[in-house]
Amino acid sequence: MSSQTSPAAVVAELKSLRERVMGIAESVVSTADGLLVAADTAAVHPESAAALSAAMLGLGQRTAAEVGLGGLRDVVTRCNGGYVVVLAIGDRALLMILGDEGLDLAGLYRESPATIRRLGELFGLVPAV
Repeated sequence: MSSQTSPAAVVAELKSLRERVMGIAESVVSTADGLLVAADTAAVHPESAAALSAAMLGLGQRTAAEVGLGGLRDVVTRCNGGYVVVLAIGDRALLMILGDEGLDLAGLYRESPATIRRLGELFGLVPAV
């Protein structure tokens, strides 16, 4: 990832996604190996969430490979109090979304590709359109 990426620009993108999708409470962007890049959090420890998102994605990738259902698209964990969704940003970064029980999953799946693309552009992982 580019060392020139502004954490403020990443947080602005996270806040924009939160405003567009009902139920998003917090979000964290990390490297694929679990190091924190930026966070829009209030209650969650961002460094811990970053590390856990890498572990979740790794386990999901291994599971997908073992069962032969194709490449992993995302990891969704439904909890008593809401959701944890981990999405890949290219092959070098991750986006963890924490949502309440009312998380609009359809809205998240509709809005997240553009957010993933913009974050990838910010990190220099995909060319700007």
